[in-house]
Amino acid sequence: MAMPELGTVQKHTPQRRGMYVLPSLFTAGNIAAGYYALTESIRGAAGDPRAFDHAALAIGFAVMFDGLDGRVARMTNTSSDFGKEFDSLADVITFGVAPSLLAYLWGVHAVLPSAYPEVQERLRGLGIVICFLFLICGACRLARFNISVNPQPRNPGRPGRKYFVGMPIPAGAGVIAAVVHFELGSPIHDLWLSGVWLALLAFTGFLMVSSWRFWSGKELNFAERQPVRGVLLIVVVLALVIWFSEYALIAIAMAYLLSGVLARLAYSWGRRSTAS
Repeated sequence: MAMPELGTVQKHTPQRRGMYVLPSLFTAGNIAAGYYALTESIRGAAGDPRAFDHAALAIGFAVMFDGLDGRVARMTNTSSDFGKEFDSLADVITFGVAPSLLAYLWGVHAVLPSAYPEVQERLRGLGIVICFLFLICGACRLARFNISVNPQPRNPGRPGRKYFVGMPIPAGAGVIAAVVHFELGSPIHDLWLSGVWLALLAFTGFLMVSSWRFWSGKELNFAERQPVRGVLLIVVVLALVIWFSEYALIAIAMAYLLSGVLARLAYSWGRRSTAS
């Protein structure tokens, strides 16, 4: 029997293999938050509006978990194909299914009977379709992200700066969660406000499957020797979110949404000016 050579490369130690579990723990937290959001949305539809707020906050926490699992995987050099697939499946549940159900139960199902019963019935049907389309747009956004290699937005930005092509699905879910939390879970009862809500959902879904650029934040490097500005920015944002969560979260969500829209408009305007 041949003896193993002395120079044979040693396989991963149990401690090293255990590091691969760490990013998946954050992904599991992502799924747990999404499942909790689903159960709270159903409880909110049963008559407890505070449950809608709990569902929105759960989605907000899931956004944080989603950002941490990828960063932890890169920092510990433990990225894997399993982790990527696990993360995508988690995102479909937490940022697709959970917010779409929350959006329907909070913004469409809770509308009180009005003087226009036919319009209300049509709005409910439209609400089911638009909330489902939000879910489909989010799933398509994830699928495109998984198969794309160095994707480039149709409206390129600053050279050397990294961008997402289309709004990321966590940001789309964050728009829904931020609006619900701003109202502290109190659902929409007015028929016409429900129509405005559906318009926002449809536009957010479009942004996810668009080719417009959205800032990725991947150029932020906290491994630098003096990452003072980055740390200070995070501390300020966290303080605002903790003390003024209703206002801070909706401001962040809407600012991010508008950033992609304004970037697209500025690029179109610049091209027209150059052509003329």
